[in-house]
Amino acid sequence: MATGEVLSQTTQLAAIDRSAPDAALSSEVHATNASEDQSVGMGAESDDGFDEDDQNSLYEDSLMDEIDPEDLVPGPDTCTPKEAKAYRNRLHQVGAGRFVLETITNGTVTAKKLCSAFGAKPPFWLEGHPDSAYYKFLGLAISRELSKRRRLSEYSTIEDAARLIKESKNIMVITGAGISTSLGIPDFRSKNTGFYSRLREMGYDDPEQVFDITNFDEDPTIFYSLAGDILPDLYNWTPTHQFIRLLQDKNKLLTNYTQNIDNLESHAGIDPEKLVQCHGSWATATCRKCFYKIPGEQIFDKIKQQQVAECPECVRLLAAAKPGMKRKRSSNESAGTKGKKRRQSDSDDDDDGQYDIPQPGIMKPDITFFGEGLPRRFFDRLKEHDKDVTDLLIVIGTSMKVAPVSEIPQFVSPKVPQIYISRDPIRHIDFDVNLLGDCDVVVAELCRLAGWDLKHKMVPEDQKINVQPVDTEDNEQHTWKISTNLSTGKTTDFADIDSAITPGVSELKSGTSSSSLQSIT
Repeated sequence: MATGEVLSQTTQLAAIDRSAPDAALSSEVHATNASEDQSVGMGAESDDGFDEDDQNSLYEDSLMDEIDPEDLVPGPDTCTPKEAKAYRNRLHQVGAGRFVLETITNGTVTAKKLCSAFGAKPPFWLEGHPDSAYYKFLGLAISRELSKRRRLSEYSTIEDAARLIKESKNIMVITGAGISTSLGIPDFRSKNTGFYSRLREMGYDDPEQVFDITNFDEDPTIFYSLAGDILPDLYNWTPTHQFIRLLQDKNKLLTNYTQNIDNLESHAGIDPEKLVQCHGSWATATCRKCFYKIPGEQIFDKIKQQQVAECPECVRLLAAAKPGMKRKRSSNESAGTKGKKRRQSDSDDDDDGQYDIPQPGIMKPDITFFGEGLPRRFFDRLKEHDKDVTDLLIVIGTSMKVAPVSEIPQFVSPKVPQIYISRDPIRHIDFDVNLLGDCDVVVAELCRLAGWDLKHKMVPEDQKINVQPVDTEDNEQHTWKISTNLSTGKTTDFADIDSAITPGVSELKSGTSSSSLQSIT
């Protein structure tokens, strides 16, 4: 049978055919179960109180964070790292159908234990149910594993990475907050240091709500009182930005997909045609009422003063209106939020309440808030321009957990080499070469090995680099720790902050296929 087809009628374990390249792009996997009485939640509502939609969401949420087999607590329902590796290799060797036959159908291992082989922690509400209840979740885990690109064994060292950069002609670069933190710009989600962590310390239970578009339209004062901490630097950029500019100057940069909102790529001189700001940026701001657009820095002073910036065009038009005129109240909502149900407190109780002194609209920086979609240019550029011509992919300073950007490595040809540069390794994408350390230090060393001169005031001329191998679970040498020696002789590891997940599409939420690469295939 074809890869992904289930061989046993007794299990009917969910799996899909991943043989077609584009099939790996889907962020949603539709699984089936043998019968309603064999699995949890196949009726209108389960004994746990979850209906099927709730359970599907919990399945996907549970799969979102992949668990390293090394971090699992040993036990009868947990695979050892050695077992996990063997199961994963076997799955890729024989396909889902035969794999299910050899394991679940033949009873050699339970579905619950097998989930751990793929780094999948089952939802809590499956605990105590028959093993068949785990089939659907295991099917999703298997599908995720099969969708992964396999590492190219011919590339493994930092020298290989430098050679690839020197020889490639159409390099795609994906960047996150790790490339900006050396300027003191905080990321969003890093523990203890991220902007969201600060908001929690200030008493905000759900920091993401600060960047919710509906909340902004209802009360922009919350955003304006807090956004001063994430205003970008208008005059500086990092050595990593300069490295991307160097790729452009050498006619090697195909496209830079940045998840950052600081607009530093523009300051560094990246051609707008080669730059996709996936989550928008501070470069401009738009009125939520009349859509008048201004340079973003024109509202910076208001943000620093924790004052809401009103639309200058609305103010001008209102000042020009005849005095004494009453106009129907106009809300601060955009076309994207119009039609939503108004709160009871917002309703008009009498004729006088239907009219009010008109108010100017509020300026919102053109960063993508939760509840807003990614720019169409992201999808168009990737599908129509970049997909078939990229010959090298470099990911820098991001943990690649936010769709649809996280799906790009699976979208390009699996034969395209991929390099990963950041502080910490990630396990849900198999990059060919992993260079762990401060982004600025790593790119400077890559340039040195390539024979290029990376000129930047933050790169010492006599910088000395240490490159040390890092042990990996597959016992293959493809991960390296990059650090620099200071004049004291002490080896220092620079901390590249983990990827910012800038406020954007309803990332990490199930049912956001409109923001997934699935929508463009």
